[in-house]
Amino acid sequence: MAEPVVKQKLLAGLQQILPREFILNSEEQLRPFECDGLPVYRQTPLLAVLPGNADEVKAIIKLCYELRVPIVTRGAGTGLSAGALPHTEGLLLVMTRLNRILAIDPDNRTATVQAGVRNLAISEAVAPFGLFYAPDPSSQIACSIGGNIAENAGGVHCLKYGLTVHNVLQLKVISVNGAELLLGGSGLDSAGFNLQALLIGSEGMLGVVTEVTVRLLPRPQTVRAVLAAFTSIDQAGQAVSNIIAAGIIPAGLELMDTLAICAAEDYAGAGYPRDAAAILLLELDGGEATVTEQMDLVRAILNSSGASSLRIARDETERLRFWHGRKNAFPAVGRLAPDYYCMDGTIPRGALAEVLSYISQLSREYGLRVANVFHAGDGNLHPLILFDANIPGQLQLVEEMGGRILAKCIAVGGTITGEHGVGLEKIRQMPLQFSDAEISQFHAVKQALDPVDLLNPGKNIPLLKHCQEYRALATTVASNRPLPHD
Repeated sequence: MAEPVVKQKLLAGLQQILPREFILNSEEQLRPFECDGLPVYRQTPLLAVLPGNADEVKAIIKLCYELRVPIVTRGAGTGLSAGALPHTEGLLLVMTRLNRILAIDPDNRTATVQAGVRNLAISEAVAPFGLFYAPDPSSQIACSIGGNIAENAGGVHCLKYGLTVHNVLQLKVISVNGAELLLGGSGLDSAGFNLQALLIGSEGMLGVVTEVTVRLLPRPQTVRAVLAAFTSIDQAGQAVSNIIAAGIIPAGLELMDTLAICAAEDYAGAGYPRDAAAILLLELDGGEATVTEQMDLVRAILNSSGASSLRIARDETERLRFWHGRKNAFPAVGRLAPDYYCMDGTIPRGALAEVLSYISQLSREYGLRVANVFHAGDGNLHPLILFDANIPGQLQLVEEMGGRILAKCIAVGGTITGEHGVGLEKIRQMPLQFSDAEISQFHAVKQALDPVDLLNPGKNIPLLKHCQEYRALATTVASNRPLPHD
């Protein structure tokens, strides 16, 4: 526990920076912040604050640096890896009040926004100029651009338009000692090391982002979506490979299995075929002639790949209805069981059938249903393992099963995360993907930018002394030997 005198000094210092209503201290005030979108891990912070501008953020960080108080930065709390899990002896820095769009430059196709601005709010603000912001995670109606920076968020359109890192030009960052840094620039390139790319995806461990300049894109002239049903998930996976191999890069290419299809249909009424083993939702955009030509080719590829039915959206309303089901797949699946565990691994497209077959095998072995929803075009899997946390030991089984899925992703040449980050959830799988030498380099970067280890400590990078233990544990689980007791 933090020393009472430290908390008293912290509270006194915060009261010099912020109005009292933006300093949260009581149990009732702190409880809503005990977890992010992965509620299986919960704990309350020492204190929480809601700054209203970058100067307040800077002053708060300087105070914590002087008192050596850990800081966890939180956006909208939609993350799915416990990356924003509070530190029991630290301050939770909640950025939701930094929600202003500072500038829109339609000529240069940029927007400058504060870190607490919602992802969708950017596209809404620039729509009158015929522009949009491309990264669109499923939580885009709520998630903040600062949180997107922390996790390098993607979304259903990242196959064609890239992740957050490909759509951000400049960052304003507060370092652990309160210095303000300006990373990147308004041009195509800037001098010096690419520290901006280092910060994007660093999960709040290297600095606190207060302001972001994003790249905007012109809205495409034509957008068309097609819904293809398949009698086997292997056929759907092969269709994905066939489309990409033909040189077509769709704006979006999503796959859902039967359980996810039926859940989404019950929830959103998107018009999905309930009897399909899998559906592909594909979107093309661009000029009218190009989209028409590509759609003819896509239709031929889907038919030759074994599609049992094809539906091309008749109009914009139907296109949006197709996507409404996919965008709401997670809450839809959430109605099937008291809890679900959302995985996030990425694999080569050619390994889709193998990995999905392995997930089905694990589902039978553990007696736990799995709904598969994922960005098929870039191989980013989101198996949703259904369970009941009220049943003793079931969460541990889910974590074990999830660890085996991630180990399989690594084995086929993939990675343990595509867009959700490592946080606390996947820290045991980091040594399966990286060697001790590589993890030492991660620690060296952390040490260089946060030498006192105050920014989101304990997340993302495992301690070297635990790496061999985690590897041994994974081997034990995979070989089905009895697990050692803690």
